[in-house]
Amino acid sequence: MYVRHASEIWRDFPELVPGVLSAGGITAEVRREAVDAVVSEHERVALTRLANSPEGELPEVRAWRRAFSRMGLKPTQYRCASESLLRRLRKEGSLPRIHPLIDVCNALSVAYAIPVAVFDVSAVTGGLEVRYASGRETYLTFSGETESPPPGEVVFADEAGRAHARRWTNRQSGLSAVRDTTSEVLIVAEALHESAPADVGKLVAALAGVLGDLWRARPAHTVLTASAPRFDT
Repeated sequence: MYVRHASEIWRDFPELVPGVLSAGGITAEVRREAVDAVVSEHERVALTRLANSPEGELPEVRAWRRAFSRMGLKPTQYRCASESLLRRLRKEGSLPRIHPLIDVCNALSVAYAIPVAVFDVSAVTGGLEVRYASGRETYLTFSGETESPPPGEVVFADEAGRAHARRWTNRQSGLSAVRDTTSEVLIVAEALHESAPADVGKLVAALAGVLGDLWRARPAHTVLTASAPRFDT
């Protein structure tokens, strides 16, 4: 299993900072009160930021809005995952509880305002490459429908030609979504703002710490660069 970004992505988005992490031993059976404590702590951080500035004005979100515009997408129609979560948090005061790992990753995503994608590696063939779609990829929605991303759309694609995320950080696939049966995951956090190198490093280190505390996992993690663009589990 690996994850990498195509050279064309680095060329067109040289400010990109991706952090990646792999971990095994994940289970849905974990102390709920411990998960809730972690989630609440990071939701409070995000709510404090939102009290001073709406999500659309945060530098992390503004950077993704600029990227979506460069990809030909209307940024208020297609939002990066962290903006969508922040918007929901601002309106509802808390995030929905889905799965302990997803809950933790969503909470860290809003605290850092950085999109965090979590993939069940058992549903990924070979590895994942963030690249421009050829038009031949297939994408499974959470409702079970199959879509075909148009050529040029940024997708997370595996070696079988299946897209595990559409519009880069906008929407993941139901195919590799984390479920109660998930045991091994690949997590990718991506940012484009000025302080991204420091912020992504902090996010990945924080997530690794939480995985160690709650799941006794020993995750491998790193921050990718254009000169070292690939992470192998």
